[in-house]
Amino acid sequence: MTALDAVLAWITEDRLRQAAHAVTAIPSPTGREAPLARMLASRLSAAGFGAQAQHLDEFQANAVGRLRGSGGGQDLMLYAPIDTLTTGQSELDTPWIGPELRPDMRPEPRDEGPFVTGLGASNPKGHAACILVLAEALGAVRPELAGDVVVAFGAGGMPTNAIEAPGYPARANTGQGAGCSFLLERGWHTDYAVIAKPGDFVAHDEVGLCWFEITVPGIHTYVGSRHRLPYRNPIVTAAEVVTRLERWLADYPARHRTATAAPQGIIGSIAGGWERMLAVTPAACRIRVDVRIAPGATPLSVKRELAAFLEQFDVELEMVLAIPGTSTPLDSPIVHTAIDAWESTSGRLHEPVPDNSGATDANILRARGIPTVRTGMPKATSADFSRGMNTVDVRAMRRLCEVLARTTLATTGKEAA
Repeated sequence: MTALDAVLAWITEDRLRQAAHAVTAIPSPTGREAPLARMLASRLSAAGFGAQAQHLDEFQANAVGRLRGSGGGQDLMLYAPIDTLTTGQSELDTPWIGPELRPDMRPEPRDEGPFVTGLGASNPKGHAACILVLAEALGAVRPELAGDVVVAFGAGGMPTNAIEAPGYPARANTGQGAGCSFLLERGWHTDYAVIAKPGDFVAHDEVGLCWFEITVPGIHTYVGSRHRLPYRNPIVTAAEVVTRLERWLADYPARHRTATAAPQGIIGSIAGGWERMLAVTPAACRIRVDVRIAPGATPLSVKRELAAFLEQFDVELEMVLAIPGTSTPLDSPIVHTAIDAWESTSGRLHEPVPDNSGATDANILRARGIPTVRTGMPKATSADFSRGMNTVDVRAMRRLCEVLARTTLATTGKEAA
């Protein structure tokens, strides 16, 4: 039996199902990942990794571990984020996620045939569970490795700022790759990295993202004096801005499409006025927009393009977040190795998937100089965004583990040295 055979024999669907349950059952909204990180670090330690829960603060932590090779080989990081985009708490998620939390929106794993459902059971936790079980398989089999295998579970991988609620960190930068940046600042660098996130393909590049705040000015006045005082309601003006901006965003991808990316944009938030005091108009209305940017594009170029469009309105524009898109050269060894692993597992040729608009912590890894590829599982359902995030197919987990195992052994194995 080869090392690969032994590793794959250890990775069973029962172990994967158990791991999916274990990670889904521990709530880990962005900023509150520490309990899950401690559990993951404990399991890595039990598998023979030198592991730790790496705290950013009291509430937020990464989990990271190293299985050492004999030396002289290439080091590989297997990475997955562990935070969920929503919290699973009705008072924080509703009504914007829906009128009530469905069972799959809660951190309570359930079996549904070959599927496991629960908050984040697929994205990101099912992918993290695959890396966890692969790490435990490597610890059990102990294949001869020349390079180190670093397993990292990152806090703050979701595209969100801090959750404003009691018991959550006061730091604004709890998402947007905060845990990944902290991990690398603390010296956990490797020659290459693989991030496990949704998508049944190997991606060598990612879009970036910019967040913009558009402020529409108005006049604060009283309903009883509308006919007697100057009247300029910024909420009404904002409606016109939003209508035209939505058309601009619909046309935006065609101007920025690449071979692999079709960066999108959405209006994610509008705020203006006091909900408790509807008798007055506000002096301003705020619109916030997420605009994805193609690899190679600069945040300032997109800001200037948006500013030129907004010149027709009396508004102010600020860029409040910027993470450039990144790319790993196609001739990088990790790209070839991961594609070979995908093809060997799938039994067919790999073809790049076009029109992607999702950003991940791969941008953080590449920006810090680590050639990185992304691979993962197809969504169990595409009809509902939340269900796609919260449902994982154990059979797909087993297949992803094989891709990751082949990539790992080909990169760090003794025969690769």
